[in-house]
Amino acid sequence: MPQLPAPDYPADVRARLAGDAEEIVGRYPDSRSALLPLLHLVQSEEGHVTPTGMRFCAETLDLTTAEVTAVATFYSMYRRRPGGEYQVGVCTNTLCAVLGGDAIFAALQDHLGVGNGETTEDGAVTLEHIECNAACDFAPVLMVNWEFFDNQTVESAKRLVDELRAGAEVRPTRGAPLCTFKQTSRILAGFPDERPGATEATGGAGPASLAGLRLAKGEAPAGRVVGPRAEPAPPRSAAGPGGTHPSSHDAPERTAASDPAHPTGPVPGRPDPAGAPDDRRDDQREEGR
Repeated sequence: MPQLPAPDYPADVRARLAGDAEEIVGRYPDSRSALLPLLHLVQSEEGHVTPTGMRFCAETLDLTTAEVTAVATFYSMYRRRPGGEYQVGVCTNTLCAVLGGDAIFAALQDHLGVGNGETTEDGAVTLEHIECNAACDFAPVLMVNWEFFDNQTVESAKRLVDELRAGAEVRPTRGAPLCTFKQTSRILAGFPDERPGATEATGGAGPASLAGLRLAKGEAPAGRVVGPRAEPAPPRSAAGPGGTHPSSHDAPERTAASDPAHPTGPVPGRPDPAGAPDDRRDDQREEGR
């Protein structure tokens, strides 16, 4: 059975979107480069990318609907079904996870009565786990419509979603004031972000990154360099003529020299990387028995 074409937008909506789309396409030398922001534009209309929205993008950019669908289904930032006014993402990547992100995500699923990617019955909150958002200094991190909520706990995360559902004013830890998912999508389409503080430098790197920066600039004492087991630590000197790099002990060893208690010779049949003569290899094999 042939698939019916997607319905079109009402005339007034299409005219408004066409004007916005013309502005977006005009930013690019090749019109198809405007596909990502156009998908954000149609997502700002209905809260997710609908077949109607993909048809609009295809017709605007002279692409096939298959080409548009391939992009819309590839990127997780585009919703394919209706969602909540606030998209609450819990980082469950390594650092956030071990510092409590997994516990927060599990607690919010139970608290809201939804699973990953599902929306509360009141249509306020869509919960999902997300990958690293480059805010490891502030782990565990939640993002609501891509605004940061740092250093969260199970209890603070519960309060946050309760306030969102109650319509209370919620302020991100840093950055501009919170806005709805549709408003966020329009900003991501490239239209001016008129929220107070949106263009100001706020937040910045956290304590861990700043400590690393101070260390790199020589403003803080170097960390202790730990040498291989049963061997003294290498000297702290910069790499260069006559110097030993702090990581020199990580260089590949010809044998298991880093573990004197369990010596072993080169792998039979594999050339010795250090170019040792055969009699040395034989001695090492004897030592390894």
